[in-house]
Amino acid sequence: MSDVLAITEHRRGELRDESFEIISAGRELADDAGGELHLAVISGNVDSFADSLNREGVDAVHTVENGEEFNHDVYVQAVEALYNDLAPTFVLMPNSVNGLDYAPAVANRLDLPLVTDVIGFEYDETLTTTREMYGSKVEMTVEVEGDQFAVTTRGAEWPEAEGVGDAEISAFDFEVDESDVRSTVTGFEEVGSGDVDISEAEFIVSIGRGIEEEENLPLIEDLVEATGATLASSRPIVDNGWLPKNRQVGQSGAQVTPQVYLAIGISGAVQHVAGMKGAETIIAVNTDPNAPIFDIADYGVVGDLFEVVPELIEQFS
Repeated sequence: MSDVLAITEHRRGELRDESFEIISAGRELADDAGGELHLAVISGNVDSFADSLNREGVDAVHTVENGEEFNHDVYVQAVEALYNDLAPTFVLMPNSVNGLDYAPAVANRLDLPLVTDVIGFEYDETLTTTREMYGSKVEMTVEVEGDQFAVTTRGAEWPEAEGVGDAEISAFDFEVDESDVRSTVTGFEEVGSGDVDISEAEFIVSIGRGIEEEENLPLIEDLVEATGATLASSRPIVDNGWLPKNRQVGQSGAQVTPQVYLAIGISGAVQHVAGMKGAETIIAVNTDPNAPIFDIADYGVVGDLFEVVPELIEQFS
């Protein structure tokens, strides 16, 4: 069989969405290859995490106890030890800040080909991955040579796994080589995080260049208050200093998957779309009927936001 080993991720005591998305990605790949899906949860409250990760499609969860937070050297050693013990055909890791920290080192140690930022794959004796290039303007497929592979999966490209599984949960007997641990986490410093995590929002009102000037923000804030939504924006609004960095959606901002994403005055540049295309329902308001945002919107309003938004406020008030 061609098994899949997927590495989950947690931060500051909580499992991240990527952990449940990678279950779906891993199950898809395991089905193609006719193998089992093994998850690994390294450090932190591993027993509690393992229970939460026991979703439909998971065959086994391996827990590795070592400290509370992410450590590059520990993760590299742990993944290497799991790989040597389980001999999987595929090692999946999140294409996150942490994942991209240790994935190259893992691939180097295990002499595996590494494909990063994957948004899809197929396996039929050969692994073919799908990636985006040129600011997500082009999709390309990459056929990977080899018998075993390392892959990082982009967040928000697969749905979060649901249901309750019957995976075998077991502690992985692993002893860290302390002489090979050359870094430690001494603390965290929030940088521009503000008081809102837009990646957790269920209803987002997002604004772009169409609001024209900062003085028009109160109109949008009134809509946000009336609807109970969370305010976000495209990059130009942040670059202008009208909203803080933690409100930015897109490739260089946050990836969001709300139930509703209301894009107001946003043209739909590929960099922005990459961060919100996973929304369940997308509604766009733009004066340009040819704006790219309408290509992915479920509902669209071609009109002046300064006329549309007051009408929406009245409807919700």
